[in-house]
Amino acid sequence: MSNDDIIDTLNDLIETSKDGEYGFRTSAEYLRDPTLVQSFTTRAEECRQAATELQQLVQRLGGDAEDGGTAAGALHRGWVAVKGTLAGYTDKAILEETERGEDSALASYRKALDEDLPGDVRMVVERQYEGVKRNHQQVRSLRDAARAAA
Repeated sequence: MSNDDIIDTLNDLIETSKDGEYGFRTSAEYLRDPTLVQSFTTRAEECRQAATELQQLVQRLGGDAEDGGTAAGALHRGWVAVKGTLAGYTDKAILEETERGEDSALASYRKALDEDLPGDVRMVVERQYEGVKRNHQQVRSLRDAARAAA
């Protein structure tokens, strides 16, 4: 795998992490349950830290690091706002949409891990992937609880 390919892969993950950060922050603005708001704010910060770590790797490899999310992520965040309006901003609706965003993040990390990454880069990506899986599971559990309560 060429250096440019590694940088491209990491930049894709930066965009994914920024999408997660923005998505969790946007969702937190609409959630009513203070516990969920705190949880989503924490997740947003973890995504921000992941993006920063990846940006440092890209710079160390001599590349230009991405600093924003994807167009798809912006559309997703817009959909969260639209869906929230249509659903009366219920926590359940926001949790369902957030889970879809986390499905996308899982796919991005799996794709990156299919690449032939150098050992030090792979270690970071694998560690972050474990965090994405935890986020996904937590959002799914919260969503299931919201569905059961509805």
